[in-house]
Amino acid sequence: MTTPVPQGKAPRRWLTRLSAISDMFAFPLRTSHYVELVNPLWTTHRMHARVVDVWDETRDARTVTLKPGANWRLHRPGQHIRVGIPVDGRHYTRTYTISSPPERDDGCFTITVKKIDGGRLSHHIVRNLKVGDFIPVGLPQGEFYLPDASPVQPLFITAGSGITPAMSMVRSLIAQERLPDTVHIHYAPHEFDTIFGRELRRLDQEQAHYHLHEVHTRQAPEDQNHFTEAQLERLCPDWRERDCYACGPPALLAALERTWDAAGLTQRLHIERFRADFAPIPDDAVGGRVRFADSDLDVDADGETNLLRVAEDAGLNPPHGCRMGICHTCNTTLTAGCVRDLRSGDFINEPGAIVQVCVCAAAGDCELAL
Repeated sequence: MTTPVPQGKAPRRWLTRLSAISDMFAFPLRTSHYVELVNPLWTTHRMHARVVDVWDETRDARTVTLKPGANWRLHRPGQHIRVGIPVDGRHYTRTYTISSPPERDDGCFTITVKKIDGGRLSHHIVRNLKVGDFIPVGLPQGEFYLPDASPVQPLFITAGSGITPAMSMVRSLIAQERLPDTVHIHYAPHEFDTIFGRELRRLDQEQAHYHLHEVHTRQAPEDQNHFTEAQLERLCPDWRERDCYACGPPALLAALERTWDAAGLTQRLHIERFRADFAPIPDDAVGGRVRFADSDLDVDADGETNLLRVAEDAGLNPPHGCRMGICHTCNTTLTAGCVRDLRSGDFINEPGAIVQVCVCAAAGDCELAL
């Protein structure tokens, strides 16, 4: 007796076999490369998404709705993806949190991007990306998400674009009709700078279990415009009994860590960082001459600009991903000289050592296999 093939698997199996045969005739490329010319969403050698909508949340933040192609998988609320976009003839990659819930029924997802000063990709997405564009994307990743057994009383503390993972979580809980008693403290310079501001205020009015506290840092009194434990006690008196999910700039996250550590509750604080936490740059820090050996290129660098940015400014396009020392996509080999790890301040000066160029800077003359 033959075992029945689950519905849907047989067609995929035949498509895989057909693709393997056609790849023989497409060599040295793959059939997927030619399919990409017809519709990038049909490719299998890499994943694309099509821009189907754009919405300006604030004067410098935009939500982009994306329709993913083949091999996409649903995300968990709070996870992020890598996005690649060509700008001025070079390909750049950044990591952005998915701001929509996985419960959407249209097969799309959203990212919400805030334009930052000097940010090549964020500026392009907020100002130039348009409906109909195709962009390469990665699969959802990250460990910053609510557990399957949701905490009884979550506390979200966010600032700026750090609101995006919390928004995905809140939207998902509402879509599942299981939003628990939730407190959300959000920091923004002004009311009109609050990303998702209208939706947050509507949820505060309509959802009995959602309690929003906006802190407008440039409008509040000086002693109330940034996070303090006294402010936390006032806005959320039972914070010690809640699981806190926080995302925002390094100064806010450092203050939260000190507060939860002093209370002996570090296991209840869950943090997502958008930027690496760098050590102070020493006053006597010096840069040097950087040689990118594989590219036969020499450039001058200071002692605080990361080597990935140095390479990009020199016209190179090295592989990279998170830009904060997590994914290791930018790893390269130090062949000579010395670099400084910007997170710890430690020197790396042993030839053959692996260097993460997104979080290391020149510390004198150095040579990299890049």
